[in-house]
Amino acid sequence: MNFKKLPKEKRNSLILVVILTVAVLNGLGFGLIKYQFNKLSEIREKRTTAEKKLVEMREAIKGAEHVEAQVAEQKKVLDDIEDDMASGDINAWVINTLRTFKAGYKVELPQFSPVSAVTDVPLIPNFPYKQATISVAGTAYFHEFGKFISDFENLHPHIRILNLSLDSPGSTSTEEQEKLNFKMEISTLVKPNAS
Repeated sequence: MNFKKLPKEKRNSLILVVILTVAVLNGLGFGLIKYQFNKLSEIREKRTTAEKKLVEMREAIKGAEHVEAQVAEQKKVLDDIEDDMASGDINAWVINTLRTFKAGYKVELPQFSPVSAVTDVPLIPNFPYKQATISVAGTAYFHEFGKFISDFENLHPHIRILNLSLDSPGSTSTEEQEKLNFKMEISTLVKPNAS
């Protein structure tokens, strides 16, 4: 079929049909098909987001076992610390703890005041432990006393030394001049339901 040999009316009709066909196809392409492509693109993005969330959830589930293991480990540490906390006769417990610990140091602890009443911890509201305080006085060489305090607080994380005061004994002998008199308060946490 030769396009130039067609009569003018048929040629115009054919061109018009071709133009209308292209216009309808463009309309379908931009109207329906592009809309469907956009919908597919949105679905693809939602799927990618959902897959990312699924991966995060799976990792969280894997991490939950690790977190549970850490919680169990920390609970054991807390139980060990609670086993070392004051319980029963608080006065006797504190004095025995101090005397047992000081055996490795050249520190004299001859004076103990009675333990204060067991009270709430004032710094932290709703803290699950109570506290008790005792005043202690004694003598020691400076370096030995420093080691004693450092080691004591490191070994007993639930006990704090407060209001420490150091004085020179005022003695004339050379050996006694190197000793210090000290006064301090020892505050200890008390095991729950053990006062």
